[in-house]
Amino acid sequence: MRKIWERDGLYTFLRRYVDLCTRLSYRRLTVQGAIPDEKAVLICPNHTNTLMDALVVLQSRQAPTVFGARADIFSQPAVAKILRFLKILPMVRRRDGIRNVLRNYETMDEVQDVLANNTPFCMFPEGRHTPGRELQPLQKGVARMAFQSASQRPTQVVPVGINYSDFFHYRGTCDLIYGDPIDVNAFLAAREDQLEAARYQAFLEELSRRISALVWADVPAPRRHPLLKVLLSPLWLVAAVLSFPMWFTAEWLCKHKVKDRAFHNTVRFGLRLVGGPLTFILWSVLFFLLLPWWLALALLLLFIPSYSFFYDWLCY
Repeated sequence: MRKIWERDGLYTFLRRYVDLCTRLSYRRLTVQGAIPDEKAVLICPNHTNTLMDALVVLQSRQAPTVFGARADIFSQPAVAKILRFLKILPMVRRRDGIRNVLRNYETMDEVQDVLANNTPFCMFPEGRHTPGRELQPLQKGVARMAFQSASQRPTQVVPVGINYSDFFHYRGTCDLIYGDPIDVNAFLAAREDQLEAARYQAFLEELSRRISALVWADVPAPRRHPLLKVLLSPLWLVAAVLSFPMWFTAEWLCKHKVKDRAFHNTVRFGLRLVGGPLTFILWSVLFFLLLPWWLALALLLLFIPSYSFFYDWLCY
């Protein structure tokens, strides 16, 4: 079986499209800083917007990144296979029960293999998503992985702050900041005389402090001038019609099927990712069958930004 850190041609090809859809999900998406090269690196961001957090980390660098996600979404074999193709490993939480926690030993071994091959591993040390600007208590898993890696190789943990202008509305802004890394080997060497529990606690406190310093207290939401919004309303109506199959499905799912609002932007992203090509094909067939070629081409060109423009005008 292919190692999860190994390069995959199909994954690389599809990732370009996924990264594009991620960037199009925001009116502004910036990245500050970077991670060390050619080292074992754990990437540790705050976790506020479910799958979107992982996607903005993924698009921030061209090289592969392996991610950890809660283990319960791996319960179906078919889903687990897809997630592995996407370079995602299951992370069992204490609340999942001691029997399931034993699965973490398998994941830990794979994570060490990933780090040994200079592929970053990204995990969300809070262990849960919480829409807000205050960091939740960090779980011990990140310290355990970092310390185990440091016992075998030079290891660094990079704190990351992900700052959204809005946790629930699509097409806001996002600013991702890579902070200064923690040299885990130096950290442990300075605390050789401490008990293991004290080292764990000190590490979690230091990482929490560094992540919190990268999370902004407030991020202004983008706004459109009221007069400009009125002037653009005819174009918005065209965009609403062209992107109707996508946004209607997304909003129906958000209203009737997805109770956690933090997942709503993930749903909207998913409809862009999957629904965009399908809707484009649908409109291409209908337009070129029913309309002059020049009008069909013009409408297809308008369709490309229509999903973004629909939410821009609607929410801002």
